[in-house]
Amino acid sequence: MYPSITLDSPLLLRRMALASVVANVGIVITGGAVRLTGSGLGCPTVPMCTEDSLVPTPEMGIHGVIEFGNRTLTGVLAAIAIAGFVLALRQRPRRRRVVTLSVLAGLGIPAQAVVGAATVLTDLNPWVVGLHFLASVAVILATYAFWRSTAETDDPPTLTVPRPLWTLVRLVVVAALTVIVIGVMVTGSGPHAGDERVPRNGLDLESIAQLHAELVFLLVGLVVATWLALRAVGASHAANRAAVLLGICLSEGLVGFVQYFTNLPVLLVGLHMAGACAVWLGTLALVWAVRTRPAVEPTPATPQVAVTAGMAA
Repeated sequence: MYPSITLDSPLLLRRMALASVVANVGIVITGGAVRLTGSGLGCPTVPMCTEDSLVPTPEMGIHGVIEFGNRTLTGVLAAIAIAGFVLALRQRPRRRRVVTLSVLAGLGIPAQAVVGAATVLTDLNPWVVGLHFLASVAVILATYAFWRSTAETDDPPTLTVPRPLWTLVRLVVVAALTVIVIGVMVTGSGPHAGDERVPRNGLDLESIAQLHAELVFLLVGLVVATWLALRAVGASHAANRAAVLLGICLSEGLVGFVQYFTNLPVLLVGLHMAGACAVWLGTLALVWAVRTRPAVEPTPATPQVAVTAGMAA
């Protein structure tokens, strides 16, 4: 027999919380695929795919399948969020902070569904599409905090670095968010609207792209400064996180420059969207490295009904 995992297992909760992070990043990537393949209005109504059918019809072609497929992934996210909440409730002792964060992570799913519906109902208005992406940024933050809380105590967080460095890290967070927001505006002013009939946001692509590039340089400079400062004070763990973030930012910047000067090929735009999520996750990892809580001590397993992870060979 394979090992059994009980429903009150902290390890199971942690894995489910991590699955929530991965799934929410995944739906950003699949949502980008919907737009980049011109399938944004593949299902032109909500909650039905057409006025008469819940699912796409053969006449709608591949665009209907792609759009509907992305919609169905919301159900997967909801199932993971509900499972995370239930597992958080079953922990002994039950921890209010973990339960609260599981709820926040779960509430992001219907919030995203509402914004997604508004995206369709406004015929892919680029500002609403941008809001859809930024809502995902907030949900990823909630799921990441939920995941990290499963391995931390509820003690007040403590700084692992001098306070001036905490201020520097917060500047990195602000810069990263600003780069992402302006990047969304760049996307809304360029091609790949999700449907060839959709107008753009009216901003000058060259000007907003230049602003985006300048902010990327600012972010890279702040991350370099943070990395050097962390190394100077001997905060090796946090310095490693800053080094990882620096690598992500440089890679993302390279993809951005190449896609701009090669007329925004679909694959590179999709990779750039995934990279934006990586930048955000790298930023959050840096924050948790400089402001942390003690790790949870292992506790003896309590007798509960076990859920078998597999069957006998």
